[in-house]
Amino acid sequence: DSIACIQKVIAHEALNNLPQKLSGNALDIGCGTGVHTQALSERGANTTGVDIAEGMLSVARETFPAPHFVHASAMSLPFESGQFTTVFSSMALQWASSPAIVAQQISKVLSQGGVAELAIMVDGSFSELKKARKIAQLVEATTPMPSTTTWVNAFQQSSLVLTRVITKDYVDSHSSIMSLLHSVKGVGAGETGKKQPPLSRRDIKKLAMAYQNISAVGSELPLTYRVSHFRLEQR
Repeated sequence: DSIACIQKVIAHEALNNLPQKLSGNALDIGCGTGVHTQALSERGANTTGVDIAEGMLSVARETFPAPHFVHASAMSLPFESGQFTTVFSSMALQWASSPAIVAQQISKVLSQGGVAELAIMVDGSFSELKKARKIAQLVEATTPMPSTTTWVNAFQQSSLVLTRVITKDYVDSHSSIMSLLHSVKGVGAGETGKKQPPLSRRDIKKLAMAYQNISAVGSELPLTYRVSHFRLEQR
């Protein structure tokens, strides 16, 4: 929560795409510490949050007693068909290994006439960091993300109807390269299938110089999150 500043901005915009008053059952996929699950609950829905991290769920349960929190994956949602009238997710689904399976799972649990509002980080994010690492001759270290087109194709192969997609760049800023790298690791983007050795002091210095030269705005280092906001309906 302490480092998820830009994530809060993105989630707030995604929540604003939903009605202020909700009814029926709502599902928050990748709920983390439950902040946005609680927001859905306060709008009137009977809300359930799911996450793969037990530590996140423990905090959520201690902080917010009203929503129900379940340990589960977006690729295997343990709910009945058509159980939810609203499905919400912000900044979580980009880590799923199969957009097609995620689309099928959401289609399964979303009721007829229900809506899904999803904010998903897509390919093109962290462009400044990737360019700086290349200039500094360091290997790529962030997890690849599917493109907007990949997600659109996955939704179109399900029973869901895609009624709106808006892709936006959200720019975070950091005072140092270490702060920036810490934020990337903190949102789960610092892992790949192949484990990379930690950066040496020399590597960090090279990366900081490259980043400063190509992307710095004054004393701040910008970092771009490219996010697609999808609205889906079950008809």
